[in-house]
Amino acid sequence: MDPLRTAIVDAGPTHLRVRGHDVLQLMQRATFTDLIFLLHHTRLPTPEERRLIDAILIGGADHGPGAPSCAAARLAASGNRQSPSAAVAAGVATIGDEHGGAGALCMELLAAGIARAHGDVTRFDAEAARIVDEARARQQRLPGFGHRVHADIDPRVAVLFALAQDGGLAGDGIAFARALERAIADRIKPIPLNIDGALAAILHDLGFPPLVGKLLFIVSRVAGLSAEILEEYTREKPMRIRFDVQYDGPEPL
Repeated sequence: MDPLRTAIVDAGPTHLRVRGHDVLQLMQRATFTDLIFLLHHTRLPTPEERRLIDAILIGGADHGPGAPSCAAARLAASGNRQSPSAAVAAGVATIGDEHGGAGALCMELLAAGIARAHGDVTRFDAEAARIVDEARARQQRLPGFGHRVHADIDPRVAVLFALAQDGGLAGDGIAFARALERAIADRIKPIPLNIDGALAAILHDLGFPPLVGKLLFIVSRVAGLSAEILEEYTREKPMRIRFDVQYDGPEPL
């Protein structure tokens, strides 16, 4: 049988290294965000990159118990008091294209648009308009735009983009995301970028592949899920969460 190959961790009797970096040294000198970056990239982040990833992780950690992942985790915790890991897994299992996965989809959209514009910023508006027109013709929603709670503006976007700008990290991803936002406003109606769109633009500019858009949301949200589960266990009674059910099926035979 061929050996399992990995370029991430080298673990032996006398050493433990992550992408060549000694874990004992990382424990003394690095942050957890440094490690997250290193695990998903090929190197440690700069201080400016670290601050951006910190902000992304903080911004996506929790959005209240009504968010699908948090609600599912609390429901599982309400019925299963013995397995917090099952409750965390229930929350993570809800994360998909509709909840938490828009970042990855938006990264793919940004990468394709930038490639078609050949990286020429002067062509971004025209390419963004074409994408919006095609999506409108298909009656397809563009990922990374609009929010159920932050309908007018997602305040987290401005913070993330300001950090990217101040750190000298704002690139084509952010520029194209803003071009899409303008095109949507011109051709449909103002629909602001949400945190998934901001995350997508920033991660594109940092050189991550699109899948990291979803994975980093999962890493972030697990912190919030663990807090929601802890509160459910320590403040509420078992089997607390119930729903009013109205039957609308066939009458008795």
